[in-house]
Amino acid sequence: MTQTDPRRRMLPIVAMALFIDSMGIGIILPVAPKLVMELTGLPLAEAAPIGGWLTFAYAIMQFVFSPVLGNISDRYGRKPVLMCSLAALSVDYVLMGYAPTIAWLFIGRIIAGIAGATFATANAVVADVIPADQRAKFFGMNGAAWGMGFIVGPVVGGLLGQYGSRVPFFAAAAFTALNFTLAFLVLRETLGSENRRSFSLRRANVVGAIRALRVIPGALFLLCTLFMYQIGHDTLPSTWAWVTMGKFGWAEREVGLSLAVLGLGTAVVQGGLVGLVTRKFGERRAALVGLVGGACGFLGYAFATTPTMLFASVPFACLIGLTMPSIRAILSRAVPPNAQGELQGAIGGIVSFSSIVVPFSMTHLFSIATTGGLQMPGAPFFAAAIALLAGALLFSGGAGKVGAARAGA
Repeated sequence: MTQTDPRRRMLPIVAMALFIDSMGIGIILPVAPKLVMELTGLPLAEAAPIGGWLTFAYAIMQFVFSPVLGNISDRYGRKPVLMCSLAALSVDYVLMGYAPTIAWLFIGRIIAGIAGATFATANAVVADVIPADQRAKFFGMNGAAWGMGFIVGPVVGGLLGQYGSRVPFFAAAAFTALNFTLAFLVLRETLGSENRRSFSLRRANVVGAIRALRVIPGALFLLCTLFMYQIGHDTLPSTWAWVTMGKFGWAEREVGLSLAVLGLGTAVVQGGLVGLVTRKFGERRAALVGLVGGACGFLGYAFATTPTMLFASVPFACLIGLTMPSIRAILSRAVPPNAQGELQGAIGGIVSFSSIVVPFSMTHLFSIATTGGLQMPGAPFFAAAIALLAGALLFSGGAGKVGAARAGA
């Protein structure tokens, strides 16, 4: 596609949809620990593993259904998948807001996991309309829109949480319904009929999607690198509230404001630095800077003894935002137009598999590290830093060379 492709006008609309969607998710983060404690009657440290199980339930559904929805979007187009996702999520937030027991909260997270295809679909739209050599920048802009939602969402959630742990869920439902309305009225399909292909159940799973990528030299190395990146990335939303409450005694307001700072950092990196760094240094170097910088920042989170030290680590940790857009761009240029949804589904499967393992393990690690003799609430972030450094070694030792060759960096 050329730069004058009229479908490019859809990109700001997709970015706005991502902003509203992430705002809806961010709204509930500051109150999640409190709601779990209310429904179970457990103290913070003992409730943390249940929070991990809730994220596990969401992630296992994402792991199963992300490739399915990616392949469906390659067959029927991006808009129908996006619309169905948003409609289901809006209803689901209402369900979780009324949840009378922890079991109902689990049901809500399962539904959300099945429906949550917004980000993968948005990146497939980018691949539909943007030339290969510019995709890292636009993948980054989608990430920036998502990050901006996390600037607003946790602040709103933290403020609304003062009026009850369920109020933010209804606000999230309203914002997601607005997202649905916006997409319904103005979004146009970006996948032309000539680039569609038949749905294949054999390929519509993580194993099948990854198997299809084996023909691309080095693709499996890149996917392994993404997995290590995701271990680091997923540690933050799954443990930030627990760690900061345990380490500094923060309430919902402080948690919400701190998450807004992280969202601002993510937006700056993905909205501005990704395009600049990949253009000047190439996608391989950008990914490496993201992995190493993120590791340094997470070590700062782990050992910070004051909020000032914690916030001083934010600029380094936010560099992690360079990694995913760069690797997405390397991979997306290596697959044909009719397989972009499948690629995003495969990446979504890797993301979801990490989301199965990380929240469960990191919340349990937090519980062990705070109830035992260790007394190290920052232990999850130390583990995340190790994973990011391992990803950097993997990427520079093998995948980075292949990625540079594929990208022409």
